[in-house]
Amino acid sequence: MFVAPDPGLLRLRVSLRAVLGVGLSVTAAELCGLSLAASITAGLAALLALFTVGDATVRAQATTTALLPVVGFPVLAFAAVLHGTPMARDAAWLLVIFAGVYARRWGPRGHALGIFAFMMFFATQFLHAVTSQLPELYGAIALAIAVSATVRFGLWCIERHITQPAAPAPLAGRGLSRHTTRQAFQATVACGFALGVGQVLSEDRWYWAVGAAWWIFVNTASRGETLVRGFRRVLGTVVGIVAGLLIAIPLHGAPAPTAALVAVCVFGIFYTAAPSYSWMMFFVTVMAGLLYGLLGVLHPGLLVLRVQETAVGALGAVIGVALVLPVTTHTATDAWIQRALHCVRRCTAAAAHRLAGDESADPAPRAAELELLLARVRLSLAPLVHPLSPLRARRARARQVLVLLDECAREVRGLAAVAADPAASHDARLTAACQRVEAAVAALVAPEPDHKIWSALAALPAPHHHPGAEAALTHLHGLERALGELAAPLRSAPRAPLVAA
Repeated sequence: MFVAPDPGLLRLRVSLRAVLGVGLSVTAAELCGLSLAASITAGLAALLALFTVGDATVRAQATTTALLPVVGFPVLAFAAVLHGTPMARDAAWLLVIFAGVYARRWGPRGHALGIFAFMMFFATQFLHAVTSQLPELYGAIALAIAVSATVRFGLWCIERHITQPAAPAPLAGRGLSRHTTRQAFQATVACGFALGVGQVLSEDRWYWAVGAAWWIFVNTASRGETLVRGFRRVLGTVVGIVAGLLIAIPLHGAPAPTAALVAVCVFGIFYTAAPSYSWMMFFVTVMAGLLYGLLGVLHPGLLVLRVQETAVGALGAVIGVALVLPVTTHTATDAWIQRALHCVRRCTAAAAHRLAGDESADPAPRAAELELLLARVRLSLAPLVHPLSPLRARRARARQVLVLLDECAREVRGLAAVAADPAASHDARLTAACQRVEAAVAALVAPEPDHKIWSALAALPAPHHHPGAEAALTHLHGLERALGELAAPLRSAPRAPLVAA
């Protein structure tokens, strides 16, 4: 997390904007004379609106933001009405959980709306809200979304000046094997377990276990990813509890310092979300402790209970992915690596056409897409490269794959930059090098190496020299070398030592 790159200081700017948006939302709620519970709800709604909405265009982001109350208000009312009838309330929440995860099949919009619906049910349990509070809570949410949208799309529209590549689509599948369908069943089973065991631990704070199980399933695709995410959630929570004992309890809910520290936590949540889930959970846990301090119910026993409930949620997630339509780490990882390699081939082809004089060909979007795919590869390989993984051979293979794919990404970025330069004109050597890259990718993603491709390329005539393409050739040769070295870790058996490949 401490060395994670931040091109264009994008994470920093988004994090500062989040602090501004949440701070102004809570301030507006206070100025309107709303209760403390309503002000907390306003802050949560603003945080979710800024955190979860991730459509590719500003227009789509604005539309998704406007739709948040459409799903949030009915769920909030549903939860408040059923608050006094535990059996019906629990069944209703499991229904919301299934629908919220299933909605991810509709892309970033479904993802954001599903999270918002879940968190509105969660907020009702957190605040013990009842139907008489609904008008005030509705007003707080509407006010927060309006203020945060003004900040995001008016005062500080960062996305208007950058090109946001579309997030990679989930892994393919149909019926119960479809990623969103499978994960909806897994999350529902996991949250059902967390709900039952969490209530045994505490009749008042059981919802923390459900929240932990739900969030572990966000952005995971295999058993290994879920296990690692669960471990990181527990780790971040434990460290956050220690910080809460040292920071939140001594404050005794003092408004001014608590508000300042909550702002720091909001910044930390946004700034660390992408590179480190453990650090994000640390800031979430500290912020929760500070909010409990404001509500006047914070004590050491409550923080210890939070750890226990989080552990129950993590265990529920493990049970869900292990027993319900499981997908192995190897299966998910192999699929993401193949998608990344196909993207390398498409980017190389676009660069070749651009260097040959085709102005309509542009490798830059493909290079950006590759970065997103590599992020998914890293997430998928995280269980294998984790320091606690006992599978030493697989860990060595996974680390080599990551190193070589990162090298491919660097060469692709360099190639895209060279292709954008008009001085890099056509050279016969570029065509030959691009063909070799395409052949290398084909050999890696095909069921078996295609020796005919290699022999045909070996017979290519000697290329003509052109000094304007030297930089492109350097990147292509580096790309070809990295792809060639990928054959060993990708072709060896999953559990075999790397040296035997």
